[in-house]
Amino acid sequence: MSNSTAPTKKIRISVVMVSYMTGPALIEAITAVCNDADIHELIIVDNGNSTADRAQLFRIAQRNRMVRLLQGHGNVGFARGCNYGAALATGDNLFFLNPDANIETGAARKLAEAGAAAQTPWIVGGMLLNSNGQEQRGARRGVLNFASALASFTPLHHLPGFHSIHRDDAPLPEGPVPMPTVSGASIMTDRASFDHIGGFDGGYFLHVEDIAICRAVRQAGGAVIFVPNARAMHHGSTSDVTRLWVEWHKLKGFLRYFWTTGPGFGVKLATILCAPIMAVMLAARFVMLSLRKAVRDR
Repeated sequence: MSNSTAPTKKIRISVVMVSYMTGPALIEAITAVCNDADIHELIIVDNGNSTADRAQLFRIAQRNRMVRLLQGHGNVGFARGCNYGAALATGDNLFFLNPDANIETGAARKLAEAGAAAQTPWIVGGMLLNSNGQEQRGARRGVLNFASALASFTPLHHLPGFHSIHRDDAPLPEGPVPMPTVSGASIMTDRASFDHIGGFDGGYFLHVEDIAICRAVRQAGGAVIFVPNARAMHHGSTSDVTRLWVEWHKLKGFLRYFWTTGPGFGVKLATILCAPIMAVMLAARFVMLSLRKAVRDR
C-alpha cells in the first residue's frame, strides 16, 4: 500500500553544512551524509577551520562529486553561512545540518515526506540524540517570549504559570506533529518556502536564528513540524571556540529577537530592562557548564 504522505516524485535534497573550527566530528557528519542515497548533494560552507581540516575538506570535495565546498569568505556567522550555501544549492529541498550531527540513514527522506504533506511555507526539524541515545534538549520547543526565556534559564519553570521553551519533557509523539520551534541543528525546508520567507536573518551570528526562521514561517501562515523518527546524533559543543564567546552571541541573539519581533515601545523598553538579567543568567550558565566540564575532565 502506498504511503499517502510520500512525495510523488524523487525530491532532490541539498544538505547545507556550515562549519567553524568543528574538529573531528565534522568528518563523521560528512561521511553520514555521503552514505545516504536520498541526498542529492552536500554543500560545505567553511566559515573557518584549521589548516589541516581545510586541506582535508578540499580533498573530500575533489574526490566526491556530490560534495561542493565554499571557502575564503571568513566567519560570516551561521545564518549568513546557511544563506550562502542555499544560494549554491541545486536541490528542491534545503536540509541545514550541523557539522557535528550524524544523521541516521533515511532521516532526510523522512523530513522531506513530512514537508511534502505540510502547509506551505513549511519547515521541519528532526530528533536530536545525545551519544547515549537519549533525546537532546532543543529539538522541540515552544514560542520564545520573555517569560519562556526566563523560565528556561532559571528555576522559575518549576513554579505554576511559568513554562520553559523546551518540550523534551513531554511524551514523544509517534509521528510528525506541529511544533512552534524546531532546532536549526537538523532543519529542512523547500526552495519555495525558503525564498518566500527570505531565508535566515543574517543579523543573527550564532544561535536564535532557528527560532527566528520558525517564527517567520508561522507568521507567513505556514507550518512548523517536528519529525521524531528523523534522527541525528548531535555531539554538541565540538567547535574549538570558547563557551563564553558562544554565550555572548546567544545573548545578542535573544536581545535581537525581542527587539525586532515585539510590537511597540513597551517591548523595546522591556528588552532594555531585561538585558542585564539575561546577561547574568547566561553568565551563570557559562560558569555552571565550565564547572561541569572541569569535573568531567578530571
